[in-house]
Amino acid sequence: MKFVVSTTALTRALQMTSGALTAHPVMPVLEDFLFELHGNNLSISTSNLEVSINVIIEVTGTKDGKIAIPGKILLDSLKMLPEQPVSFNIDTETRGIEITATSGKYKLVGEKAEDFPVIERPDKEDQLTLQSDQIIKGIEKSSFAVSNDEMRQNMRGINMNIDFNQLTFAATDAHKLVRYTFREMESNVATSIILTKKAMQILGGILPKNIPVIMHFNKTKAFFSFEKTLLSTRLVEAKFPDYNAVIPVSNDNILTVTRQELVSALRRLSIFASKSTNQIVMSINDGSLTLNAQDLDFNNEATEQLGCTYEGSPINVGVNCKNLIEILSLIDSDQVILKLSQDNKPIVIVPSEQDPGEDLLMLIVTIS
Repeated sequence: MKFVVSTTALTRALQMTSGALTAHPVMPVLEDFLFELHGNNLSISTSNLEVSINVIIEVTGTKDGKIAIPGKILLDSLKMLPEQPVSFNIDTETRGIEITATSGKYKLVGEKAEDFPVIERPDKEDQLTLQSDQIIKGIEKSSFAVSNDEMRQNMRGINMNIDFNQLTFAATDAHKLVRYTFREMESNVATSIILTKKAMQILGGILPKNIPVIMHFNKTKAFFSFEKTLLSTRLVEAKFPDYNAVIPVSNDNILTVTRQELVSALRRLSIFASKSTNQIVMSINDGSLTLNAQDLDFNNEATEQLGCTYEGSPINVGVNCKNLIEILSLIDSDQVILKLSQDNKPIVIVPSEQDPGEDLLMLIVTIS
């Protein structure tokens, strides 16, 4: 197996696929990059048995073959080389690998390509085209709300709900919830799947902006194809909770406040809040928002007052300060709207302004 490749092109491909490398795996080959050379096309694959990534790059090939190459030493060494062509000369029988660069030669030993798990390819039956910006935004806004509770498998991932002309990302841990809908989409598909947080974060980290992404799926896996790259991932085999049923529709006390001022105040007050509950109490009336945090165990207390616009009856409500900061930090608008009720229903939080065709809604439960 022989080929010549640019260090820049190869390093970029290795970095894109490295998200699926496994540290200290049960199978040693899962620490490796699988190289498969066919003519001038070099296929590079990684897998952790949950997520697999494959990238194809152009090289100058002289002898086809395949081998699994230890990931860390290969990527670390290539990062240290300046841009230049490097040649790979691989004996697929002894698995000896010789890399020749301008500055010298580097030798290492690979593993059998046959030991690498088979990378499943998508069928053509269920597919649709998404925009990468939608996927990136959906992942960025929803990942924080995914549950870590192993007893709630149906919450341990991001729900992608596709309903013909709209795509909705949703996540919840029963304390907070996000629903992010994109309405301007064309497809002939209607389905609901759950993808793991890890897989979605890997996908979001390698997706270029503003490109089409072809998505395939079946009962157990989803596949995302773009620019000679394929990411496949296992689905969470569970039914996602009916989150629309818990979103209040009658929260008619409307608070509008400057988002960054509220975030800054919450961060200061969080220092004084109880470490077990992270509770802060919001007292709201016409034109005034008072925030109070107490830690009775240490007699700590802090109070701040912010200007706001408020339509509704005076109200006092407690929330988890940490969760509220997370939610507000993911909203882009200068002003944020909180919709509250008198009977301690969850608080609905939305941006004051949203891009056309998008609908972002977040929710936080109250603390009595």
